[in-house]
Amino acid sequence: MVVTRFAPSPTGYLHIGGLRTALYSYLWAKRNSGKFLLRIEDTDLKRNSIEAAQAIEEAFKWTGLSYDGEIIYQSQRFDIYKEYVEKLLSEGKAYYCYMSKEELDAMREEQIANKQRPRYNGKYRDFKGTPPVGIEPVVRIKAPLSGEIAFEDGVKGHISFKAEDILDDFIIARSDGTPTYNFTVVVDDALMGITDVIRGDDHLSNTPKQIILYEALGFKIPKFFHVPMINNPQGKKLSKRDGAMDVMEYKNMGFLSEALLNFLVRLGWSHGDQEIFSLNEMIKFFNPHNINASASSYNQQKLEWLNAHYIKNASSKRVWHEALNFGFDIKGNKNAELLADMLRERAKNIVQLVEMTKAILNEPESYEQKAVEKFVTPLSAGYLKDYLLFLKEHGESGDFENITNEFLEKNELKLKDIAQPIRIALTGSSVSPPIFEVMDVIGQKAVLSRLEKFTKFI
Repeated sequence: MVVTRFAPSPTGYLHIGGLRTALYSYLWAKRNSGKFLLRIEDTDLKRNSIEAAQAIEEAFKWTGLSYDGEIIYQSQRFDIYKEYVEKLLSEGKAYYCYMSKEELDAMREEQIANKQRPRYNGKYRDFKGTPPVGIEPVVRIKAPLSGEIAFEDGVKGHISFKAEDILDDFIIARSDGTPTYNFTVVVDDALMGITDVIRGDDHLSNTPKQIILYEALGFKIPKFFHVPMINNPQGKKLSKRDGAMDVMEYKNMGFLSEALLNFLVRLGWSHGDQEIFSLNEMIKFFNPHNINASASSYNQQKLEWLNAHYIKNASSKRVWHEALNFGFDIKGNKNAELLADMLRERAKNIVQLVEMTKAILNEPESYEQKAVEKFVTPLSAGYLKDYLLFLKEHGESGDFENITNEFLEKNELKLKDIAQPIRIALTGSSVSPPIFEVMDVIGQKAVLSRLEKFTKFI
């Protein structure tokens, strides 16, 4: 059975790179009828944030990525880590190191001066003497001094590291007894039964160290899939300005969770030319062996296009629910319901949908200056005043399209001669749903009021 996990540190928000890793891990587990587990790596007690841990859970709830079982918190497992540190010490696979900070600093400065890579020199590796007084020791693993650490990566292929080039006897427990990152990851992944580790390739340098620990502890080594980073359109590290922000910010910007997941699954993976994927289709087709080995580029326009697609195809009930998140209760307001259904054909996000709906429901307080300058001429202003008078005399039936056609025919005009001035008068903008649909929704009283206000304005 395939068992995957997502293991964020609660030191900040969950960003989209993390969510993509979680999504890939979730899909691979579900495709294989396996388990997807969530572990909060909160052993760094100084940097942890309860709010950050809660934000991670909130992001999972919003996106619908359900994890199996309870969340595992590393901060509740210190006794387990201590047990395995002591096991390695008792088996002679790890040892206490009493080198002081001053000694370490001097050793590194000397190595740098000699153009050597800074590394621990193994002073206490086979130490048998009396420990120095006043030093709280760290615990180091006995790493191999020669040979290579090799593994098959599901994304990058065969990976090997020469032991003498990259490894020293790295620390597995600090002087205060707290375990280090690589040690806790190995213990937890093994005890949780993780079979496949899907993570960002910024963790690639940790993998040889973790393999050493798996072997020292007698644990089975999982399969690794190191996923390339998401870059900005210029090929550089993604910044907050480019989209590397809190996942929940996307909700606040009016994006639907399924649009964001669809966007993320395609950042580094594909299935033919298909662009739109339901979650069930992602589960059916996703395979981490097909993840692209090169970095992906964030594309805001693609995300907006996907979001518009999902808004357009969502149920009215779903759209109303999303609008409610922005303090706008559409349900039960007949005009708002009609407008929202019309406007979602052109809305990129829910915020825009809400704003456009409100803008049409409410009489405009101002008019788009560029639209007025472009479409309102002395000639069209005259037509609009005549049209207002005609509506007052003939518009009681509310059949705006037929009445307007009658006015156009009588004055030998075409709709294009007055359509945009009418649209600006009704909505304040040159962009809206078809004007007759807008007129039908807001009603005769509002139509006359807005036309009169605009004719006075021009």
